[in-house]
Amino acid sequence: MHLEQFNAAGRTEAADFLRPCLDIQRWIDELADARPYSSPDALLAAGRGAANPFTPAEIKAALAHHPRIGERAKGDSAEAKLSQSEQAGLGVADSAVAEALAEGNRGYEEKFGQVFLIRAAGRSREEILAALNTRLAHTPGEEQSIIGQQLREIAVLRLEGLMGK
Repeated sequence: MHLEQFNAAGRTEAADFLRPCLDIQRWIDELADARPYSSPDALLAAGRGAANPFTPAEIKAALAHHPRIGERAKGDSAEAKLSQSEQAGLGVADSAVAEALAEGNRGYEEKFGQVFLIRAAGRSREEILAALNTRLAHTPGEEQSIIGQQLREIAVLRLEGLMGK
């Protein structure tokens, strides 16, 4: 969808377009309701700041849609396809790295009670594993803030892709 189409779309269609980027209703509402945007960059800037900060409930709901890092998203929804594309660079890896990533995911989920989330696009498995190990030392409050930032980065990256930028 081009920006002109997004600006002219009905409210429901605009919201449906945004939902695969980030399924946080307040974020979707703010972006859809602020139309029209003068440029794709204006829309992306709005996406970086909308619904800030995310509430713990919003983060929990959004994380329900994210697969573990290193695992392929299931299904053929728009969001699953975006996730599969983002993690494409995490394909074949050293089995020790893959095993360490799986173990780190389990440790993270035990400590924080949620899936480890990081913008995977453009990062190697080794970079993600290093970030995971660093973040395991964080407090729950520190992680909540980081996860909010990562959700936002992922959403803006997806929105950029959907806008054809």
